[in-house]
Amino acid sequence: MLLGVNIDHVATVRNARGGVEPQPIEAAKICELLQVSSITTHLREDRRHIKDKDVEIISKTISTNLNLEMAVTDEMQQIALRIKPHSVCLVPEKRQEVTTEGGLDVAGQLEKITSFVKPLKDAGIEVSLFIDPSGEQVEASAKTGAQFIEMHTGSYANAFGTDKEQEEFLKLKNAAKLAQQLGLKVNAGHGLDYKNVKRMHEIGGLCELNIGHSIISRAIFVGLESAIEEMVELVR
Repeated sequence: MLLGVNIDHVATVRNARGGVEPQPIEAAKICELLQVSSITTHLREDRRHIKDKDVEIISKTISTNLNLEMAVTDEMQQIALRIKPHSVCLVPEKRQEVTTEGGLDVAGQLEKITSFVKPLKDAGIEVSLFIDPSGEQVEASAKTGAQFIEMHTGSYANAFGTDKEQEEFLKLKNAAKLAQQLGLKVNAGHGLDYKNVKRMHEIGGLCELNIGHSIISRAIFVGLESAIEEMVELVR
């Protein structure tokens, strides 16, 4: 497995004071130095952390794969087509949520998402759909033309260490197996940390884990370079 690092919460810290520090581009440069697989930024509709300028600077400065998380909106599609990141991950988005609360309902909006995916793929951008680990969502995702799914691991992360852990873990394992059978590549992320990430090795064929909050949190105490290096070892 490979590690992709989400640097959104570097921008969260910056925005808390309304100033210019810390800069997400500096975090991106450290990620690149450590040869992570990709760098993720989520350009939300409300711009609560990553800003348009951050994405512009990062896309022009780094050579590491840029993964742009975004909602299924015309505005975000146009931004992606202009910047042309290596990949995009389509996610649901609610103004009132603290963080992404669940997966994209691909099955419930199959026609819309299929038409949204096509111009991105035609532009040479890899497309991933952030979904809950259910058979219905996996099967729908395979019909859209997207090359990847990213399994939402939040329920597993919340259940880790409880009597519901195995139930949630098996949902991930079964969804990954089905996705691969249908020709999809599989990533995973959300809520993964330095303890619960170990079980991801029990899921065959995972390509990449996208982790942000726990890495940035640990970086406060040990520095970003050390925090990334620790997670890289656990993932690999």
